[in-house]
Amino acid sequence: MYDTVTIKERLVHLDWSIIEQSLWERGYAKTPPVLTPNECAELIRLYADEAQFRSRIDMARHRFGVGEYKYFADPLPPLVQALRTHAYPPLAAVANRWMKALRLPECFPADLP
Repeated sequence: MYDTVTIKERLVHLDWSIIEQSLWERGYAKTPPVLTPNECAELIRLYADEAQFRSRIDMARHRFGVGEYKYFADPLPPLVQALRTHAYPPLAAVANRWMKALRLPECFPADLP
C-alpha cells in the first residue's frame, strides 16, 4: 500500500493533534508506521556506507550510553530529505506552542529554509 503513497502524503495523514497531545502528556509520541519495510531496509543498508556520513559519535565516550550514531553528509538521501522536509512543519508548530507555554522567546520557522 505505502509503495504508491509519498512520504508527504503519509505524514499529512498522521493525526498531529493526537501526536501533540501525547507529547504534552507523556513527553513522547508513537505514530503508526510511516516507512515501508523496504524503506527501512534501505536506510539500514546506508549505515555501512561511510561516504554517506559526515561524522560518527561514540556514545560511551560522551557518557550518553552504549552505541553510536552518525550524521548524514549533504546531500541527504532522498528518503531522509523527504522525511525532514515534510515532518518539520507540523513538528515546528508543536515546538512553537511549547516555547510559548514555557515563555521562551525562541521561535522555529514554519518551513525549512
